[in-house]
Amino acid sequence: MKNGKERFLSAGRKSVVGVTLALWIGSGAAMGLPAQSSASSAIIVQPERQVETVQSKFYCNLKALTPEQRARHKQLSEKLMAAKKEIVETEKGYEFQFSPEDVSLAELAEWVVAESKCCPFFDFYIDLERQGKLACLRLTGEEGIKAFIRAEFKIETAR
Repeated sequence: MKNGKERFLSAGRKSVVGVTLALWIGSGAAMGLPAQSSASSAIIVQPERQVETVQSKFYCNLKALTPEQRARHKQLSEKLMAAKKEIVETEKGYEFQFSPEDVSLAELAEWVVAESKCCPFFDFYIDLERQGKLACLRLTGEEGIKAFIRAEFKIETAR
């Protein structure tokens, strides 16, 4: 049986590894996402407890696109967000509406192809409605996707 000091040192080494891993995953580094900091967050390490992390099933694989593809996708994403006429919440996700004069169906399709590589958990729908006067891009997916879309696309919810 180990004495108290030996047991604490052994558990302490395991905790440091677990906390380091948890910090790395929690910062978004494991997913290639920018780290988010919070002034009010704190980590409490208890040597006798195992560190447990929960990872979201929705994450962006930034390595799915080459640097050139990523640059083009960023450019298209910025254009789409700037040109959107309206965002409509649907039962299973969100619909982004555009004027075909501002965003072509080809640009929407190009964006979907790239986005589906880095975020394969989305279901994509492109519609041309109102006699060709409204282009719609709808994003849906599994349970919990709406919260991810709200966060990823910075969608304000009505209160």
